[in-house]
Amino acid sequence: MEHVTSDDRNEPAKPEQPLGKSWVAELWDWVKTIVVAFVIMMLLNLFVFNLSMVKGQSMQPTLVERDRLFVNKIVYHLGTPSRSDVIVLRDPSEDVEKKDFLVKRIVGLPGDTIEVRDHRLYVNGEQQAETYTDIEVQDPDFGPITLEPDHFFVMGDNRHEGKSKDSRVFGSITSDEIVGKAEFIFWPFSELKKL
Repeated sequence: MEHVTSDDRNEPAKPEQPLGKSWVAELWDWVKTIVVAFVIMMLLNLFVFNLSMVKGQSMQPTLVERDRLFVNKIVYHLGTPSRSDVIVLRDPSEDVEKKDFLVKRIVGLPGDTIEVRDHRLYVNGEQQAETYTDIEVQDPDFGPITLEPDHFFVMGDNRHEGKSKDSRVFGSITSDEIVGKAEFIFWPFSELKKL
């Protein structure tokens, strides 16, 4: 009697997968994953949020040079800007020092009357308590002006003379010029705070 072991059976041999093909397939999976993640991040950056770095002194003491901001770009598609919001906007000025973007605070809403008198900001005849500044307005008096529908008045928190190019220089802005709301400082971690 003859014993047959499993080695002696006529089983079809399993085809061996070439080493190169599995490596290429693995690499292709990684490339697809990275491309999809990149496209998602680009779409989120384009429509939902942005990360920005502060340049200049116009928002001191609230923001200082090189602070990194998380900017919510969708918030104003769902609602309207409010007084005291810190926003990022496209620079509407046409001078030689025009920048791509500015960071400012909304101090006037559509229909408001804005005036700087005796170094103080007045909105609709009421002096504003501006806890976010460390000094009264040092620039010359301004206004009064009344804002048209869909127009906003913005100022920098730095009220030292000549330190903020804002609506006193380039006029009121429209909602089309607003990129988004600066929600919080995310870097440096020691300055992490909501705005």
